[in-house]
Amino acid sequence: MYTATFRFYGSLNDFLPTGRKQTAFEWSFLHRMSVKDTIESFGVPHPEVGLLLVNSQSVDFSYVVEDSDYVSVYPATFATVDVASLSRVLPRLLSRFRFVLDCHLGKLAGYLRMLGFDTLYRNDYADPELAHIAAGESRILLTRDRGLLMRTSVEYGYFVRHTQPRQQLREVVQRFGLDQHLTPFQRCMSCNGLLQSVDKETVFDQLPPLVQESQQTFFRCSNCGKIYWEGTHFRRMQAFVGTFLGT
Repeated sequence: MYTATFRFYGSLNDFLPTGRKQTAFEWSFLHRMSVKDTIESFGVPHPEVGLLLVNSQSVDFSYVVEDSDYVSVYPATFATVDVASLSRVLPRLLSRFRFVLDCHLGKLAGYLRMLGFDTLYRNDYADPELAHIAAGESRILLTRDRGLLMRTSVEYGYFVRHTQPRQQLREVVQRFGLDQHLTPFQRCMSCNGLLQSVDKETVFDQLPPLVQESQQTFFRCSNCGKIYWEGTHFRRMQAFVGTFLGT
C-alpha cells in the first residue's frame, strides 16, 4: 500500500467534496497511476490544471505518483498569471480565442457570437465529436460535463460553473480575459457566419412591412443568409454589450 498527499488550490476546489476542499489530504493506493489519472479520479478535469508540483518540482501529466509524494495542484488561472514559466502542463498559448460548446450551452454560444467570437455549436454534437473538434482545430471546449473535459485529446477546456446564460457569459469573459478581444455584431448569432453589410434594395422583399419603412441599415449572414437590422432588439443588445466594454 502506497500513500501520497494532495493539495488543490483555488477554483479546483469546486470539483472536490467538502472534506477535501482547501486542505491537504492523504490518498492511499495499491497500483501506481499517472498524476493525470489520479487527479481526474478525484473529479478534477486536466484542462482546468495549470501547474503540478510534486515535492516542490514541476512535473507534467505523465508523472507516475510515488509513495510519500506531496502533490500540489494549481488552476490554469494561477499558472497563467503567476508562474507560467514553471508549468509543464499548460499547452501553448492560443493566437486567438475560438470555442466549441456542448449541447447544454446553446444560449451561451449565441452570446459569444454576439461578442464576435468564432463559436461552434450544435445541439446534436456527440462527445467524441466535440473532443475531436476541440483537438483538431485548437478550440476551447466549454462544457458542463466533467467527463467530456477528461478526454485525453482535450487540451483547451473549461467547465462552466454557472447555469444562467448571462452569468455564464460573464464567467467565460472573465476566465479568458475576453473583454480585451471583443468585436461585437460581426457574427450571426444563429450559425456563426460572418455578417456583411448589404444595400436595402437587395433585401427589401425579404423584410417585414414596418422594417421596410423604418430601417435603412442591414446586414446579411454570409453563411445562412439571415438578415439583421438595427431595431429595438439591437439597441438592447448594444446596451448589454456595453456592460462588457465599460460604456
